[in-house]
Amino acid sequence: MGCVNEKPVEARVLVVDDEPNILELLSVSLRFQGFEVATASTGAEGLDTARTFRPDAVILDVMMPGMDGFGLLKRLRADGVDAPVLFLTAKDAVEDKISGLTLGADDYVTKPFSLEEVVTRLRVILRRAGKVSVEEQSARIKFADIELDDDTREVWKAGDLVSLSPTEFTLLRYFMVNAGTVLSKPRILDHVWNYDFGGEVGVVESYVSYLRRKVDTGETPLIHTLRGVGYVMREPRR
Repeated sequence: MGCVNEKPVEARVLVVDDEPNILELLSVSLRFQGFEVATASTGAEGLDTARTFRPDAVILDVMMPGMDGFGLLKRLRADGVDAPVLFLTAKDAVEDKISGLTLGADDYVTKPFSLEEVVTRLRVILRRAGKVSVEEQSARIKFADIELDDDTREVWKAGDLVSLSPTEFTLLRYFMVNAGTVLSKPRILDHVWNYDFGGEVGVVESYVSYLRRKVDTGETPLIHTLRGVGYVMREPRR
């Protein structure tokens, strides 16, 4: 059920969702990002798993048959599991969001979601709860003269604040955490846009263009196009 990556485990995460494709999507993505992951497809199974796995954070779907996410959160707290909780809710389900936060959830993501949004919000609630190592405490990511803050969702270019849309922010963050790695357009589409977006890779080209005009305005470019392959963020080779 759990899987330890070769690199040091960032945190232990329990994912509970009754949709197999979402469980698979999240578990693969989180393991790739360095998390140890356990999964469960029902509230009852999630409760049993939490008792043995002792997660540092929990990702819970609200709508599940039998014990739903709200019921599971109550049982987890009654069992003394104080791990921060990230709820997955139906789009625009304001009542679900309010109910979850009232019960003690730390944040929520609406379905359909992008993988980068889930990972970013997960790391934020882990930092707030003090569940990460000292090296992981900083909410800021830096590359060259670009700085990004996960908590405030702010971006600076050469010290100047830059206004980005939510999608531009997520795309920039994906480039920055994967600096030096060549990213294909389909891979970017899968991670930055919603998992059921179903759009064409042309949207990636458009948003890379928007991003370049806002944060890649120096004499030497940082976001490079590899024709027929994709993009890579890197400083110029000397």
